[in-house]
Amino acid sequence: MTDGTVDLLIIGGGINGVGIARDAAGRGFSVALCERSDLGGATSSASTKLIHGGLRYLEHYEFRLVREALTEREVLLGNAQHIVWPMRFVLPHHADLRPAWMIRIGLFLYDHIGGRKALPASEAIRLPGDRRGKPLKDSFTRGFVYSDCWVDDARLVALNAVAAHDLGARIMTRTAVTAAHRDGDLWRARLTSADGGEPRDIAARMIVNAAGPWVNDVLGATLGVNAPAAVRLIKGSHIVVPQLFHGDHAYIFQHGDGRVVFAIPYEHNFTLIGTTDVPVDGSPDNPRITDDEVAYLCGAVGEYFAKPPTPEDVVWTYSGIRPLYDDGDTDPSAVTRDYVLAMDDTPGPPLLSVYGGKITTYRRLAEEAMDKVSERFPDKPAGAWTESAALPGGDLGGLGYGAFAQKLSSDFAGLDAVYLRQLARRHGSRAYDILADVRQTADLGQDFGGGLFEREVSWLMQHEWAREPADILWRRTKTGLHGADPDALARWMNRA
Repeated sequence: MTDGTVDLLIIGGGINGVGIARDAAGRGFSVALCERSDLGGATSSASTKLIHGGLRYLEHYEFRLVREALTEREVLLGNAQHIVWPMRFVLPHHADLRPAWMIRIGLFLYDHIGGRKALPASEAIRLPGDRRGKPLKDSFTRGFVYSDCWVDDARLVALNAVAAHDLGARIMTRTAVTAAHRDGDLWRARLTSADGGEPRDIAARMIVNAAGPWVNDVLGATLGVNAPAAVRLIKGSHIVVPQLFHGDHAYIFQHGDGRVVFAIPYEHNFTLIGTTDVPVDGSPDNPRITDDEVAYLCGAVGEYFAKPPTPEDVVWTYSGIRPLYDDGDTDPSAVTRDYVLAMDDTPGPPLLSVYGGKITTYRRLAEEAMDKVSERFPDKPAGAWTESAALPGGDLGGLGYGAFAQKLSSDFAGLDAVYLRQLARRHGSRAYDILADVRQTADLGQDFGGGLFEREVSWLMQHEWAREPADILWRRTKTGLHGADPDALARWMNRA
């Protein structure tokens, strides 16, 4: 069985793969994307969920990366304000670690090198008497506050895939590229579905290898190509605990090992704490947090909070493997977070491999990747276009997110206001498509708990490639954290 010929075959459905698919489809390329599991099922749904420049990267002189990331922060805030929103970060000054003058200089650079427009500048604060100092130990008397943004990373992946699909790309999840070879001017690839169906063949004029931690595995085992660069695999783990503080601000804590740890308000009733930096020598498959990592994260924030969390407080954990371009640095925290786009110039159809990257800069990475791709396709439009294009659900009709959420609640007054706010956060303007003729709670269908109803599940299966309960409970939504019933959901999905 053959699936025909496309301009680009993209391997990997993480943020870089779907970002490139969206950009390419918008430039008129025919695109097929294969993801062997679920969209964002690995690294791209296991981030600290920040759209940020990376304040600590300034210490490693990564000025270009920080500038680009801060510029992208403004772009994403404008194009996806339902899943990206501003957040103030409180940095208590630890007298035994980085001196105050160094922090002030770093924050001055952070405020000015990225073209900040929408977010407020940094400031110094006195913690005693300030509500943001209340959860901290009395020994912390001074601090700094600066701006960054929060993102629902898994939804960012899904919405880029939706945008790519709407522009004509074929998105194939649970489909692995198991072999490919050059044949004249084409790549010929074998596709194997996880459901055990008949393997299919597809031809492509070019392959983009965006397999993340598996980028070199794909090159060697699947494509038969020598890897041009080494990859450093670094595990980052996070814990979620019951809410440690009130307010919509977050904390960034310095640690004695030179790293920083974040404590971020999460899903209304929880606090997200992360991340670790642990080198991985073996397979990147199925990373898991260790007891030592849990203890490390609890201890890191325990230096600052008057009532620190304990390992027994942890209600959920997740881990991801960051595939960093190996720049030779022996410190995992200092390895560059920048990206490298490696073009294989072996005679025949071209091959582009993506190394490294941050979720914040995925759009620029995709743009640069497509600039390289376009050089090999002189008959295709080469112009960049995504900077001013809203992601699906991000066009709120000229309203800010708060006004939009209010309007949704007014238009569907027969539904619970908290539920509508959650739906608005996940889907933005597409919430109207999901609700359609709904007028009362009974119209939403089966209630799975945790704010998840049959109407949304059906939408996610039909429009966002959700196939298994975990796709919905932990990636398309976080209703698993709020007590949605996985068994009832599995039974319903099996009947659908």
